[in-house]
Amino acid sequence: MSIATSWSLPFLRTLFKPQKPLLNLFYRDAIFTTTSTTRQRSDNPKAPAKHSYFGKWLKLANRQNEGHKQGQVFIVGAGPGDAELLTLKALRLLQQADVVLFDALVSEDILALIPSKVVKEYVGKRCKKHSFTQDAICKRVVELASNGHTVVRLKGGDPALFARTCEETDALTKANIPFAIVPGITAASGVSAYTGIPLTDRRCAQSVSFMTAHFKDVDQWPEMAPMAQNVLKQTMVVYMGLSRLEGLCKGLIHHNVPTTWPVAAIENATSPEQHVITGVLADIHSKVEAANLTGPTLLIFGKVVESRQQVNTLLLHSSKHAATI
Repeated sequence: MSIATSWSLPFLRTLFKPQKPLLNLFYRDAIFTTTSTTRQRSDNPKAPAKHSYFGKWLKLANRQNEGHKQGQVFIVGAGPGDAELLTLKALRLLQQADVVLFDALVSEDILALIPSKVVKEYVGKRCKKHSFTQDAICKRVVELASNGHTVVRLKGGDPALFARTCEETDALTKANIPFAIVPGITAASGVSAYTGIPLTDRRCAQSVSFMTAHFKDVDQWPEMAPMAQNVLKQTMVVYMGLSRLEGLCKGLIHHNVPTTWPVAAIENATSPEQHVITGVLADIHSKVEAANLTGPTLLIFGKVVESRQQVNTLLLHSSKHAATI
């Protein structure tokens, strides 16, 4: 090895030696200075405490940064009930959450997927049985996220359909809290697959409409004249309509929809307890009353009820061929 090489190699190693981040060096020097100053003060009480205030400030700022966690909210669709219809993204978020606020329509099978370390809070609303008002739910979501928690707001079905999602996102926006929405399979799609009743059929229904039988004003009813016109041309799916089934049927008949128009009522859709009742406008209410339905029920009005496919739901509830994720 030449003299030039023996001299240059140590120099190059020093020149290209990986350096620690500037912030780390700065922090280390500040701590060193503070430590040295502390030692000087213990040896000589009258010695000046140079840089000690800066060192304390730096420690405090670092401690605050470590302790502060940005809260965030995920508004997640739980699907129509069957836990295997939950999306993979929804499942991941449930497992990573700090708190899950869940609705009445979220099934026990889905709740069982939430780890025990995650706090679960029930904020359900059923007809005339509200555990929380909507305003209280909005405030609770904002409160938890403001305290730095990752919150999953778990809603039955899909958050975009009759789930009051906009009221909660408005509250989050005003509080400057970041949020995201994760879709779920809506009840109408789940009902169609698990009953075999198609939502559309080119022979009788080229379109489908979703509507709710309950409004913000609890005394308000759907406008029957346009509803009657629509039901004659397309499939109409009514969410939360069980308590108003008799009134809906009478209103449609009054606006010239035939008494023989097909209707289906589906209770506990997609679950092993699913119960399907089919009839016509003239008799569906009496059939439902006789069956004493109490669970969440979806109504389907239209000729598609007569196009029902003979699906085997035992295949859907069998885990024999389920792949491990």
